[in-house]
Amino acid sequence: MSAVPGTVGAGRPRVLRPQQKYLPLFATGALLVLMYSAGVLRYEGFSDTQVVLNVFVDNAFLLVVAVGMTFVILTGGIDLSVGAVVALTTMISASLLQDQGWSPYLVLPLVLLIGALLGLGMGCIIHYFEVQPFIVTLAGMFLARGLCYTISTSSIPINDPLWTSIAQQRIRFGGFFISVSVLIALAVVAIGIYVLGYTRLGRNTYAIGGNPQSALLMGLPVARTRIAVYTISGFCSALGGVLLSFYMLSGNSGHAVGTELDAIAAVVIGGTLLTGGSGYLVGTVLGVVVLGLIQTIVTFQGDLSSWWTKIVIGVLLFAFIVL
Repeated sequence: MSAVPGTVGAGRPRVLRPQQKYLPLFATGALLVLMYSAGVLRYEGFSDTQVVLNVFVDNAFLLVVAVGMTFVILTGGIDLSVGAVVALTTMISASLLQDQGWSPYLVLPLVLLIGALLGLGMGCIIHYFEVQPFIVTLAGMFLARGLCYTISTSSIPINDPLWTSIAQQRIRFGGFFISVSVLIALAVVAIGIYVLGYTRLGRNTYAIGGNPQSALLMGLPVARTRIAVYTISGFCSALGGVLLSFYMLSGNSGHAVGTELDAIAAVVIGGTLLTGGSGYLVGTVLGVVVLGLIQTIVTFQGDLSSWWTKIVIGVLLFAFIVL
């Protein structure tokens, strides 16, 4: 007897289930809805649209950094230097703008280039010297953070007219607003989604994360791809530093301490596997929003220490690693 389409065996209906690789993404979305619903029910004013928009305003720089981290983790690597590169970018920008009187049109491309070159250097060491990414990027973190303190041990304010005008600019619609940094962050996300989904670099990134030996045997450019993702991460870290300097209007060696852990947490909570080969940038965006909502709920509660944010993030991180 031939099987009827849509059935299995003797008339039993085929059960259509979502692919397993989408389950963490669905779980993140469900968690986000649950958190927001709980906030709306518990706190007055939580349902205001501006509350959600403020999550993006406050975390625009983290979103950009997390995009670069997603590329790295998809290859099975890790980048612990991103927070230090963010701080270094703010310090270089503030120093050149305030102390040296450089034009912002020169400072902006320079700091982005420095971030990309740092990522390029770490990628080359990781691949050609076969050193573990954890060790190389840890050294990069110490290097970048140390360079911050050689520039200045104190905070440097930024008073440049272009920087302050961008920092104070608000894009308003229907009584609500977002910052220029949010638009830049969303543009980076869109470009990242296109690169991962529709370009050769994106396909190679997934292939290397799935099985680097097989990717090499298939003739894929493993070296070029691995170096490229660390360069992208360095560039995104520098751009995140620029956005943070817009937000803080200062350079400080203590900026972005622990940001590398927040970025990793956002990527993992968003459903990307730490072993590489599986994950989506949309999930990373959801992960950043989850972290932002946790901070917002702690703020609305009022009587909780800010450390509860880290505690909840740690619990969620364990849960999603298990998932």
